[in-house]
Amino acid sequence: MVYAKTNLFNDQLQETARLFKALAHPARLQIIQYLAETRSCITGDISEHLPLSRTTVNQHLAELKVAGLIIGTVKGAKTNYCLNPESVRKLKKLANEFLAGIECNSILNC
Repeated sequence: MVYAKTNLFNDQLQETARLFKALAHPARLQIIQYLAETRSCITGDISEHLPLSRTTVNQHLAELKVAGLIIGTVKGAKTNYCLNPESVRKLKKLANEFLAGIECNSILNC
């Protein structure tokens, strides 16, 4: 019988992994960074502000939207993109909790 092994992990680890996976590409990190730096919602073509093609940016925006890290609302012929503040707070909390639980073993000299 085949079953998803993700069920072997608690909900918090699964959620942390899902959000980390959404960030696991430099293009998506740059998009998040750009939206955070602008401190506002962006209407129109974000690729004008990034060293990526429009198609590439749109693919990564879709991934970020599915993960819930950004909100994209259609206004006429354009889409208005914003960071999702609730999801960003959740990501920061999960990342802090996850990393706080990791200690370097002194034998490894980290």
